[in-house]
Amino acid sequence: MLVAAAVCPHPPILVPEMAGEAAPELDGVRAACDRAVERLAGAGALFVVGGGMETRLYGPGAYASLRPYGFDWTSPAEPEDGAEELPLSLTIGRWLLERRGLAAGARYQAVASDADPDACLKLGQELAKAGGDVALLVMGDGSACRSEKAPGYLDVRARPYDDGVARALGYADTAALAALDPVVSQEVQAAGRAAWQVLAGAAGGTAGLTGELLADEAPYGVGYFVAAWSRSGGRRG
Repeated sequence: MLVAAAVCPHPPILVPEMAGEAAPELDGVRAACDRAVERLAGAGALFVVGGGMETRLYGPGAYASLRPYGFDWTSPAEPEDGAEELPLSLTIGRWLLERRGLAAGARYQAVASDADPDACLKLGQELAKAGGDVALLVMGDGSACRSEKAPGYLDVRARPYDDGVARALGYADTAALAALDPVVSQEVQAAGRAAWQVLAGAAGGTAGLTGELLADEAPYGVGYFVAAWSRSGGRRG
């Protein structure tokens, strides 16, 4: 059963060394991520969920690396021969877990970015049944079309779309997340849609689940949300 979840964005610049002089611009988001991730401690099974090329569970030998993005960081530092590299979303997830000392034993689940909602919901249901108390770290960015300088330029639908996601995350509204339109999500370049719907599936059968929205920012024209879900209580920030 799902007992806790953290939702965080996954831009490489979340890592201070990647952002350089611009690192302070994401201090608030980074601190919110730390707060959300800390609440995952103590769960029997911890899954990191994020978008990828295909839906698959990575083996224990998989490694995270920011070398493709220009920063010499790899975890573990010396991957096994033949080990597979995690996609960016899961890589940033591992980086966040390491900051709070929670990376040991975590498992990494990619979901295809174009997976249909029903498949995402079913995957979430399966993860929630992994055994005992289950926690998810869900990685996903909002729309990349929030301004004329955004990666996807300005789309007038982007802000309302992100506002809806923020409300759903703040109130643990699984129905609203499940209803996100994959076509519109793709058009406004919301990278987190599939992962959020996995969360909706995992939380669908959890009674008394509450949410807290810890951050809702778009410093570069991309929506960055941080939220924490729990059975024990919470509030909208």
